[in-house]
Amino acid sequence: MKTQIYILSLLFFTFSLSYSQTVYEPVTSDVYPYLDKMAQKGLIEFNDLIKPLSRNYIYQKLEELTAKRKSISEVDKKELKFWLKDYGFEKTLDNGKLRMENGQSQNEKISSSSWFKDKWGRYRLYSYSSKLFKVNLDPIFGYDIGSRDGEKRTHFWNGLYFYGYLGEHLGFSFSFRDNSETGNTIDRTKAFTPVTGIVTSKAGSNNIQYGEVQTSIAYDWSWGSISVGKDYLEWGYASSGKIVLSNKAPTYPYIRLDIRPTKWMSFNYIHAWLSSDVIDSSASYSTLRPTQDRIIYRNKYLASHTLTLFPGKGISFALGESVIYSDKLELAYLFPLMFFREADHYLSKNNNNAGANSQFFFNVSSRNNIPNTHLYGTLYIDEIAIADLFNASRSRNQIAFTLGSSVTDLPINNLTFKLEFTKLFPFVYRHYIPTQTYENHGYVLGHWIQHNADLVYASLNYRIIRGLQATVWAEYIRKGGDGVVDDQYTRPSKPFLFGLRKNYTNWGFEAKYQITHQLFARLKYQSYYSSIQQSDLSFVDKRFSDFSVALFYGL
Repeated sequence: MKTQIYILSLLFFTFSLSYSQTVYEPVTSDVYPYLDKMAQKGLIEFNDLIKPLSRNYIYQKLEELTAKRKSISEVDKKELKFWLKDYGFEKTLDNGKLRMENGQSQNEKISSSSWFKDKWGRYRLYSYSSKLFKVNLDPIFGYDIGSRDGEKRTHFWNGLYFYGYLGEHLGFSFSFRDNSETGNTIDRTKAFTPVTGIVTSKAGSNNIQYGEVQTSIAYDWSWGSISVGKDYLEWGYASSGKIVLSNKAPTYPYIRLDIRPTKWMSFNYIHAWLSSDVIDSSASYSTLRPTQDRIIYRNKYLASHTLTLFPGKGISFALGESVIYSDKLELAYLFPLMFFREADHYLSKNNNNAGANSQFFFNVSSRNNIPNTHLYGTLYIDEIAIADLFNASRSRNQIAFTLGSSVTDLPINNLTFKLEFTKLFPFVYRHYIPTQTYENHGYVLGHWIQHNADLVYASLNYRIIRGLQATVWAEYIRKGGDGVVDDQYTRPSKPFLFGLRKNYTNWGFEAKYQITHQLFARLKYQSYYSSIQQSDLSFVDKRFSDFSVALFYGL
């Protein structure tokens, strides 16, 4: 009860301060790579370490670019005009202050509604705007047909997306997508792949069905915002997978606080409710059907906070900490400024069997300090023994890191080259208490290749005309064995790539055309080659390809 009072008090305090609205743009939106490229060229400052970002913030960055049209290519000018058309509501909000249009304030205008196209010329199913209430509504549907390993497969989805603003305080969004995949070679687990994990609702011999929900209600004020929702949260920079928070795991409910009190600093706090998939046998109970017990799962939570500093133009440093804990909600982890590791020591009385699973992470980013170049690096510390850091016989260090670079418009306008290296040492993300693994619904919250593996990734992306882009990519992955639980707690740590080896050489091509703001056509080809070591130390090689064509509406 005290915890609930604390949360309600925090929300009430926030409501009293807020005078503007926040709606988060889905992390899959193509506006993110566009603004990323503009920041990489030094045209804007773009704080996108933690996503999703609010539509208001994105609109502000698009507005900043309008004053620098002469410095961008013709394709990027057309992209800018295209994206500005999508942010009509945000233009009228103008950081919470309603603009004057044609000598008449929005407060004085009567309500307006339209089908199929809004008043800014952007195609939508339905749009409504009044002084009190604004909403945009769109359907979601898509069909993807192709072949995998010579076998036909299909993916059909449909759903609904809407977002809007209520009064001067509330922003909201909702997206639901129902999926059906059919074919003898569909991936039922989606485990060792960057594709987002699923929670299957129905499975047949050659069919799976599952749903996806993203939703949020948010408030903001002049120097911050708070939201509650269920969505993907991403932390860091990388195209091949993020090691701190990625969209690998299914969405989860959360409370999010963002504060930007000055230009040189920002602060983020997240508290999330995860799915442990661990049955609580003591809480489960029988029902009126003898063989159908009521199942109760163990509670599992994530708390995370990040301090980001901006010491110079295009430069940022971020320091973050997170903790996975279970069984019951703890007030200590609901306090944004708490030092989680010390809170764990206090709550567990330094008994590891009663404790939580904590992590530290760091990020550095430099944009356009080398012209048209983005350099970035992330370090994730799951476990580190400082005293034995250089003692080979005692070391037990479970860390991961990513180093990446991106160069754009050199030597050809609208051409971007990326190169990344990611390494995860043995037992990163692992934990011997099953309710405290770095996972949601059995999918890792961080990088999809998981522990005891490394990856080299390269890509070339070329924007041909407005909305049409082509990407060629390649990656090489080395992965060792999983080991057993006791290996994780034995000194010294197991060597990198211990156990039987698995090598993967993958490459692919994708062409995507954004016909309108929500209508896409996509052609994709991927080639996979694996070499798996056997118990006799020989290797078994396998090669297959995946080809697909898709037409879809909605992100």
